[in-house]
Amino acid sequence: YREAWDKDKTQISIPSDTPVMLQSKVNALNISNKHYQKAWDEAKAKSYDIRADAIPIKHAKASRDIASEYKYKETHEKQKGHYIGCRTAQEDPKLSWAARAMALQNDRMYRKAYHDSKAQVHIPVDALSVQAAKECQTLVSDVDYRQYLHQWTCLPDQNDVIHAKKAYDLQSDNVYKSDLEWLRGVGWLTEGSVDVVKAKKAQEILNDRLYRTRPDEVKFTSITDAPDVVQAKINALQLSDVR
Repeated sequence: YREAWDKDKTQISIPSDTPVMLQSKVNALNISNKHYQKAWDEAKAKSYDIRADAIPIKHAKASRDIASEYKYKETHEKQKGHYIGCRTAQEDPKLSWAARAMALQNDRMYRKAYHDSKAQVHIPVDALSVQAAKECQTLVSDVDYRQYLHQWTCLPDQNDVIHAKKAYDLQSDNVYKSDLEWLRGVGWLTEGSVDVVKAKKAQEILNDRLYRTRPDEVKFTSITDAPDVVQAKINALQLSDVR
């Protein structure tokens, strides 16, 4: 693929003073690392003498010491094992705060005062708060709430019993529907009902066969000498391709 180009590129000659060649030389100088370090290499060849107490040297040493991880941790490594922080745990604010938080979260210490004093409290049996608590317990007790009353014995001819029976009969669904029991199981034909008759009438109204009569079913005799028939014959003769 590149054989023709490899042969032609050795035979092309471009003048060295063309703008493209000049621009390429300038670009080569700008990109060249050797040209970039030329002044530094020449200065090194001439040798130089920098004093140890020069400001740039001191600045470089200080920057190196600051950036050095060893120098950064040197003071900490020397003081490790020689500094405790506080003489006692009570003097350390963090340890005191942790102990206080642990004591507040401790359930045993939270209930210690209550367990110590609950056996020493004496409440009179007839105290107002105790009586109120007993009455509330009686009210909310499920046993007393569901206690069945004794069985009453009433005479069947009492007015209230007769009135209750009549009220039950009025509210009874069986008594309310008792007049329809004789219809249960009785057969019934839908022919002649209102809905069936209405559907038939609607079908007759929507029936296209009854609404429209076909032309072939209508009996009629056309007059041959009528004006419209004569005109139709003349038009047919004029439009006939055979004629």
